[in-house]
Amino acid sequence: MPEAEQDVVIRVQGAGIRFKRNRGRRRTIRDLFGGRARRERPDEFWALRGVNVEVRAGEAIGVVGRNGQGKSTLLKLVAGVMLPDEGSVDVLGGVAPLIEITGGFVDDLSVRENLYLTAGLHGMSKAEIDERYDEIIAFAELRDFTGTPYKHLSSGMKVRLAFAVISRLEEPIILVDEVLAVGDKAFREKCYRRIDELLSGGRTLFFVSHNERDLQRFCTRGLYLDGGRMVLDGSIDTVLEAYNRDYGS
Repeated sequence: MPEAEQDVVIRVQGAGIRFKRNRGRRRTIRDLFGGRARRERPDEFWALRGVNVEVRAGEAIGVVGRNGQGKSTLLKLVAGVMLPDEGSVDVLGGVAPLIEITGGFVDDLSVRENLYLTAGLHGMSKAEIDERYDEIIAFAELRDFTGTPYKHLSSGMKVRLAFAVISRLEEPIILVDEVLAVGDKAFREKCYRRIDELLSGGRTLFFVSHNERDLQRFCTRGLYLDGGRMVLDGSIDTVLEAYNRDYGS
C-alpha cells in the first residue's frame, strides 16, 4: 500500500443511498446481495449520491448543510448502521457512534443495568465496565439514580447517561451527530472537555453540527453537503464561508 494511503481510516467511494418518501426504507435480499438492477420508483429519492471522502487517522472533520441534506445519513453509513445502495464505505478500526444516542436503551431496566448492557453491546468486557463504572456514573451525574428504571429519567438524564457510556469507548473513530445541541450549559462544557481529551489522544472525529463555534473549536476540515451531494471538501473556515454564502441570513 502506498505510504499516503496507510493512515486512511475511512474511505467512502461513490456512495449513494435511497429512501422511500412515505413508508420508510425497505431492503430486499436482492438489494443486499446483488441481482438485476431495479428501476427507480417515483416514491424514492436519493438521500446521498456520488459521495467520495477519505479521512485519515487523527483528522477532525465537520459536516455542514441544511436539515435533510444527508449529513446524518453519511454518519450512519460510516457507523455501519446503514448499507449503501451504490458505491462502498470502508472503515478501518472501531467506531464510537454518538448518533441518536438515547436509542437502544431499555425502559424497564435500571440505569446500572442499561450501562452494562449498552457498554457490553459496544464491545466492552465486564471487567472493563467494572473498572470504568464509577467514572461513567460520575460523568453522567446519576449517582443517586443507578437503581432507577430508565423510563423514569428525564430527557437530559438519558442524554447524559448515553454520552457518558459511548464517550468512554476506546474506539479510534468518533461519530458525533448534534449531541452537543442538547443538555444544559454545564453538561455541554463537560462534553466539550471530553471531546478535547479524545482528540488530544489521537482519535479521529466526524462531527455533524449547526453550531459554527463548535465546528471551529473541534474541526480543521469540513464537508458541505447539499441535496445529498458533496458541494465542497476543504478547510472548515472555507466550508463554513461557502455554506453561509449560500444559506446565511
